[in-house]
Amino acid sequence: MSYRTPEELHKAAAALLAGIEEKRAQGPIRNKDRIAIPQQEMPSQDPLERRGNMQEVTFGYSEEQALVEAERCLQCKNAPCIAGCPVTIDIPRFIKAIAERDFEGSISVIKEASLLPAICGRVCPQENQCQENCTVGKSLKDPFKSVSVGRLERYVADLDRATGGRSAPHVKPATGKRVAVIGSGPASITAAADLRKEGHAVTVFEAFHRPGGVMLYGIPEFRLPKQIVDEEIETLRQMGVEIRTNFLVGRTRKLADLLNEDGFDAVFIGTGAGLPRFMHIPGENLIGVFAANEYLTRSNLMRAYDSDHADTPIIQPRRVAVLGGGNVAMDAARTAIRLGAEEVNVVYRRTRKEMPARAEEVDHAEEEGVHFHFLESPVRILGDENDRVTGIECLSYQLGEPDESGRRRPVPIPGSEHPLAVDTVIVSIGNDSNPLLMKTTPELEVTKWGNIITDDDGRTSMPGVFAGGDIVLGSATVILAMGQGRKAAAAINTMLAGGAGGPGTEPTEQ
Repeated sequence: MSYRTPEELHKAAAALLAGIEEKRAQGPIRNKDRIAIPQQEMPSQDPLERRGNMQEVTFGYSEEQALVEAERCLQCKNAPCIAGCPVTIDIPRFIKAIAERDFEGSISVIKEASLLPAICGRVCPQENQCQENCTVGKSLKDPFKSVSVGRLERYVADLDRATGGRSAPHVKPATGKRVAVIGSGPASITAAADLRKEGHAVTVFEAFHRPGGVMLYGIPEFRLPKQIVDEEIETLRQMGVEIRTNFLVGRTRKLADLLNEDGFDAVFIGTGAGLPRFMHIPGENLIGVFAANEYLTRSNLMRAYDSDHADTPIIQPRRVAVLGGGNVAMDAARTAIRLGAEEVNVVYRRTRKEMPARAEEVDHAEEEGVHFHFLESPVRILGDENDRVTGIECLSYQLGEPDESGRRRPVPIPGSEHPLAVDTVIVSIGNDSNPLLMKTTPELEVTKWGNIITDDDGRTSMPGVFAGGDIVLGSATVILAMGQGRKAAAAINTMLAGGAGGPGTEPTEQ
């Protein structure tokens, strides 16, 4: 798709909107006509310009684009899109409000279920969730042509922010109960908000010096401006949630101490999965090999990209290989481009079709000059006499039968080894949970991968302790983590009110 400027997109949308309004004047718009309305493209920076800056890539819809896109919604009575939303936003109702130009009403509908609309509208994989079930996409036989739920959510959320509509949710009278929330990522933010709304005193414990979790240290500025995350955290503070940073549960205080000595009535664990995995191939200990987590944390949380205002050291590579095919791999590759790398290669052992990364992120990476090496995987990392990376040796693959994930299994081709010259390798093949909390809390049952075992409502094996997000799921998405935080908060609220679901319920492994 050739690049079109925001001005071109806005002009085209205005013409479409005029045609829609003219047709409406003649009578109700039929579903057939709605399906024929073209999906509105997201305005963005020119790829040649954005690869040299950290500013947000996309600009968001204009009002005309939002109105046109909202007209594509069929207002299905069975609302299949809602079933695909982990926090069950009433999607048809908020889109209908946009079509009626009731933008304040639209964001109010979203806020009934989500505290993070500006974030979810930017980073959630709607094409695999709400938009996957969209009747419009199914009619066009293309889920990527569904109604753009996420872009519409972002539009009204940004409009709400711009017009000062960020009032904190109502908090009920104090219950006298206290809840500790460990971590400050999306699951924890959602749980903290829902618990505080019920009147409980909530304290969030964050290991880093700034709250926000993976939204702050993992997702780059060009995808999610940190000001937006800070604003969501500020909403929690306005609600009366206490946030304590530089507090590592398991080291500063043990989990059991929070319950037995510090007077908390319940604990929610939302610490995420931040322990990087490596491939365990020769050469991974060479100078120039990094975990994507470390690389992105240096750039995002510690602002290494802003060398005029930060002294955080970070590698200045010329030729980079990023190993993996998920969103984190795309973030690392696109960050490397912005930090001045002359060449960035993504090496992935399946094809583009099987990549877990969002299609939009892969498209953006390609537009920015990232090279993709599909059906390849490194078998060793090469170095020189000074133990510095000089390249990787890759093996070629072909796809075999599907594995347990449903994707076709990569099968190595014997004798297909070949070199790729690079001076930096960024490993992005997933994360495990940090073992510190589990090692200092033997009462918590975990899987063999270190993820906490819970029941469907987030109850763990430890009385009064609940968990959700990546610490339970492994690496997941912002919205899935939020859904788990919401379920756990509901169960905690029931427990603290003296209802069913109290502590001690045996969890079932997920």
